[in-house]
Amino acid sequence: MLFGYPSALAHIARHAESRNQPLADAGIRVAFVTAERLYPEQRDQIGRTFGCPVANSYGGRDAGLIASECPAGGMHMSAEDIIVEVVDGAGTSQPPGVAGEIVVTHMSTGSFPFVRYRTGDIGVLDERACECGRGLPLIKEIQGRATDFVVAQDGTVMHGLALVYIVRDLPGVAKFKIVQESVDRTNVFLVAGPDFDHGVVERIKVGMARRLGSRVRVDVEIVDDIPPERSGKYRYVVSKVATR
Repeated sequence: MLFGYPSALAHIARHAESRNQPLADAGIRVAFVTAERLYPEQRDQIGRTFGCPVANSYGGRDAGLIASECPAGGMHMSAEDIIVEVVDGAGTSQPPGVAGEIVVTHMSTGSFPFVRYRTGDIGVLDERACECGRGLPLIKEIQGRATDFVVAQDGTVMHGLALVYIVRDLPGVAKFKIVQESVDRTNVFLVAGPDFDHGVVERIKVGMARRLGSRVRVDVEIVDDIPPERSGKYRYVVSKVATR
């Protein structure tokens, strides 16, 4: 079994692949990832390199394990001891299929119970039953932190992935981080790889302006490294703009 952050395991997998170092024969039967949003390309990279399925799990430092993925792909909530709700900005519970903030009530912490603990994560509950036959309720989607969403100049709220896709596949970009300082200014930090072409800087500015607004100031800075958060997690997008 392999356990870690998806960004870290994907980085190890890419490094091994670049050095033609096979890892599929290491005997790893499953890779468990947690603490960050698992992107499809990370799942593919980890699974391909290590030759095993990738199982996602979701939890919090205070809330504990909230949900984990089964072999059939269902994200099962730990409903034996926690109650999971998705709420809107006013704290009103939302039905399955509607996105909102995930709040958790922990039933096994009698000495200091967490009641409707706000995780800061945005997710969607699922009304379907998993094909595996377990009776546990499901989380359909975990979209990320509330601060992973960005706000365009016209007030449109969009997931940070809309900006990630602009930068992610550009040639020579080894690492990146996007920080929305305000609706009028966004900073993009890049770590340049050996085949980096400075022409991508203008492509980034144009792509950002198309999504955030033509009058947005986009500053692109080449840096030596982009460290992870203090928690050890790696975040591609951080927005300092309130979405509600």
